[in-house]
Order: sequence, then C-alpha cells, then structure tokens
Amino acid sequence: MADLGDGIVRSGKCMVGNDPNVNHIRRSGEGERRIRVAGVGREAHSHCRGREFGGRMVSARHRLSEEANGRGRFQQLGPPRSMRQFHVLLTLFLASFLPLPAPGADRPLAIPIQITHAQNFDPSPSPDGKRLVLISMLSGKEQLFTMNVDGANIAQLTRDDADHEDPAWSPDGTRIAFVLIAGGRTRIAMMRADGSRVEVLTPQEQNTIHPNWSSDGKQIIYCTNDDLQPPKKNTSEIYSIDVATRKVTPIITGGINTYGSWSPDMHQIAFRKIIGDESSEVFLANSDGSNLRNLTNNPFFDGWPAWSPDGKQIAFASNRRGHGYQIFVMNADGSDPRLVANTEGRATAPRWSPDGKLIYFTNCMERDYGTDCEILTARLTP
Repeated sequence: MADLGDGIVRSGKCMVGNDPNVNHIRRSGEGERRIRVAGVGREAHSHCRGREFGGRMVSARHRLSEEANGRGRFQQLGPPRSMRQFHVLLTLFLASFLPLPAPGADRPLAIPIQITHAQNFDPSPSPDGKRLVLISMLSGKEQLFTMNVDGANIAQLTRDDADHEDPAWSPDGTRIAFVLIAGGRTRIAMMRADGSRVEVLTPQEQNTIHPNWSSDGKQIIYCTNDDLQPPKKNTSEIYSIDVATRKVTPIITGGINTYGSWSPDMHQIAFRKIIGDESSEVFLANSDGSNLRNLTNNPFFDGWPAWSPDGKQIAFASNRRGHGYQIFVMNADGSDPRLVANTEGRATAPRWSPDGKLIYFTNCMERDYGTDCEILTARLTP
C-alpha cells in the first residue's frame, strides 16, 4: 500500500481517495499513510482511472460491498440499469475466451514471512569514485567496510566491540573520518583508508556526530549529539576542528543544528535545523556561521544536505511527498527542488559521486518483523 503523494493511496488494484468512510492514518515524522475501510458495506469512493475489476473496465465512482464469502464487489453508481446489464453481458462474453485456471492455482497454502534482514547504510564515495565506505551491521554492531561501487571486493575495516557511524572519506583518499561510539560516548575519530591508526579527534567532554571534511582536507566540521535523551531532541551546535592542531571553533550555535556540509569552495555551510516539533529545514550559512537563511521552507521534514562537487546543487532528503523519505536535489539558493528517484521506504543521507553524475543514499524499509537497509544509487540525467 503506497501513498502517491497527491492525496491518493494505492490499495491493491485501486487507488482509494479521500472519503469520509475511509480512515487515513498518518505516521508522525514520516508522512506515511495507511487506510482501511471502516466497517462492512460502507462506501469507498475510488479513483480507478480505467483499472480492471473482474474483467470489466471501471472509471466511475463505485461502492465496495462485502458479501457472505468475504470478497469485495464494486457496484457502479450513476449509469442506468441497461448500461450495467450490457457491461455484465460483455464481461461474460469476454470471459468465455479466457483459459480456466488450474485447480488450486489461486489458493496458496501459506503466507511467507521474511526472517532474515540486512542493514547496510551511510555510503561515502572515495575521491576517485571507485570505492565506497559504508556501515554494515554485524552481530548487533555497526562496522565499517569498503567496497567497489558495483558492490564487489568488500573489505572490513573495523572489528572491535564499538559502533562506528557516519564515515566520510577525506579529499585526498588517505583517511576516513567517522563517529566512534564506545563507553557511552560518541566522538569523531579518524583512521587510514585501510582501517589502521585510529585517532580520536574531538574533546572528551563533547558527544559529537556527523563529520564532514573541508575540500582542502585540513578541517572537519561536526555537530554535538542531538539525541542524548531520545526521542526528545536537545540543543546541538556545529563546530570545526583543525585536523593538525585539534583546535576547535564554534560555527553555528543556538537551537538544534546537525548534518553540516561544507561547500566545495568552503565559503558556505548547508545544515539541518529543527524548528519546534513539527518542522526540519535545510539552512545555509556563511562558513563563519553568519547570514543564516532557510533554503527549503517547507512544512514537512527536510534534512541531510550534501553539496554537489561543482557547488551548484544540494541534495537532501524529505518526506514532502507524503510517504516516507525520498532524495531530492535543489539549486544552491534553494530554488527548483526536484525528486531524484521514486523510492519506497525511508531514503536518507545522500552523497554525490566525485563527477556529480550519481547520488548514493540509504533506503530502509520495514519487512515483516524487521527492517532492511540497503545502499542505492541513482544516475542523474543532464
């Protein structure tokens, strides 16, 4: 069942629209909707747009009735009885030419349930565009791996008892920054691209997340953890740290500010700002934190900004189409937002390929009794 983003929800073979007898249930923060017909024999106005039911084409409004055998029947409202009789005769005539199904062919014995689930997420491409660093869940721990962009040649980088998040490849390809979660603390760390020589960068007194490199490789911006007492968000500020000297400089303070992303020319920073309990926006600021402006200005949740290599566009995730999160791109001034791919589920954390032709992102979907997270890629058309 999927919401098409225009107030119409796809349910089985028909799209059920806004009817007072249909209950719409919206999941908070995700914008996802589920529907159910309220009671037996109640009306559900359907926009079937020429879809076929029982061998006849239906385009008018219908009433869904429940019979004793539990199967629904669509009855046409409006056209005269003679027209309905003609449709019935036409249906019977056309059905006489169809082959009969094998006995029991449409009666499965059981419904399969998925019992294994995979979680791979947060891809970051190498500067040469040939490899990805990503997180994969193993035995309940988030470990870092690298692989070719086609999924081949997988290598495990971390093997300890800690969790590792938000990997980000350095511009020269020699190092990977990430979040090290151990001993109840979250801190920005750095290691060589082969997983050796792990160094913790941020101060012990800070809980820090979301590292992002400057284009010259000399600095990393990050934010303090906004999830110290989930589900409630706490104040989160964006800082920069000099990789060589470890000097920390506050950039954006006040409120909940996360997912900082440096522009390629290092003049601006895009980031997510949570406003109240109902809105999350992509903001832009100068590299010193001045001149804040709201780029998305949308009543839904927007976030996870990422600059294109040429600095002309920003990719981000949003649930503005009303069903889950999807990846969008917009101009650097916030104009002309466009949907990248029509995905189902929760698509977040976009990352551009070095040539700007591809966007990698994580997409998570609930499957039976668990959740699958996988890495997807979308090629942008010129």
